[in-house]
Amino acid sequence: MIRWLAGLVALLISAPLAADELRPGSIAFTQDTPQDWSLAWKQPLVSAGRDALAIPIIPDTCAYAAEPVGRAIPGALVGEAKVLCSGTVEGDQLGFEAIPGGGDVLLRVIPQGRPVQTFRLTDAEPAATIAAQASAAQVWRSYFLLGVEHILEGWDHLLFVIALVLLVRRGWAVAKAVTAFTLAHSLTLAGVTLGLVGLPQRPVEAVVALSIVLLAWELVREGDSWTKRWPWLVAFLFGLIHGFGFAGALAEIGLPEGEVPAALISFNLGVEAGQLAVVAAVLLVLEAVRRLSAKSLDPALKLASYGIGITGAYWLVDRLIG
Repeated sequence: MIRWLAGLVALLISAPLAADELRPGSIAFTQDTPQDWSLAWKQPLVSAGRDALAIPIIPDTCAYAAEPVGRAIPGALVGEAKVLCSGTVEGDQLGFEAIPGGGDVLLRVIPQGRPVQTFRLTDAEPAATIAAQASAAQVWRSYFLLGVEHILEGWDHLLFVIALVLLVRRGWAVAKAVTAFTLAHSLTLAGVTLGLVGLPQRPVEAVVALSIVLLAWELVREGDSWTKRWPWLVAFLFGLIHGFGFAGALAEIGLPEGEVPAALISFNLGVEAGQLAVVAAVLLVLEAVRRLSAKSLDPALKLASYGIGITGAYWLVDRLIG
C-alpha cells in the first residue's frame, strides 16, 4: 500500500510534460477624452482549433463607435475598439459575459487624471463594477493572487522547488536553500521589472529546464558533490535565472501605471506564499512516508527523481529546438 502511495505521488509530481506558463487574458479600458475611450483586450488561445474572439461587455452609458477589430498573435487573440460614453462609467459593469476558455482576466480601467483601477476577473466573477475611486487594495489583492497562481501553475518553477526539497530534506537546510532561492529570484524579478537588467526569454527558459535536470541528477547519483554540500548556493544561482522567468510572466500580465511597486511586491509575495505551501506539502508527504514505512522512502524518492528528470529533459530539448 505504501509503495502504491509513493508511486502515485511520484507520478503526480512528474505528470505534466508542458510547463504551464501564466498567460491570463487582459482588458485595458483607457479614457482618451471625456467621452472617448479605447478598449484593448487579449484572449489566450485554449485549443488547436480556431477560437472565436470574445467581445467584452461595456458600461450601459457606452457604445462601440465601430465594430471591434481582432487579430491573431502567437498564443492569443487580441481585440481593439473605440468606445463612446455619454455619461459616467462609475458603478457600471465591464468584463465578459463568461471568461473565454476559463482562466483569469486582468482588467485595468485607466481614467484621465485619476488613478488606475485594477480588477481580477474569474469564472465566478467575469465582470467588475467600476468604482468612483481606485482602491490600493485592488492592486495588492489582484497581483498577490496572480503570483500564487503563477507558482502553482508554473510547473517548471514548481518542479525545481520540489526537487530542491527532496535533495535537502532536513528542516534547517531546506529553510536556507528556499530562502536563497527566494532572495535570488526576488532580486532579478525586481531588476527586470524596473528596467535595470534583462535577458532574452528563450535561453532563460532553457536554463530553467536545465536546473531541473541538474537537481534530478543529483538526487539519483551516489556520493558527495558540491551541490549536496552547498544546496543554498545552487538554489541562489539558479534562482537568479528563475527570476527572469517570473519577470517574463509579469511582463505578460502588465503593471498598472502609478502602482508598479505595489504590484511588484504583491506579485512576489504571492509567488512566495504559493512556494511555501508547496514546500510544506512536500515535507509533510516525506514525513508521512517515513513514519508509515521508512524503507519505502528511498524507492519513492528515486521514482520521483526519474520522473522529474525526464520531464526537465523534455522541456530542455523542446526549448532548445522547439
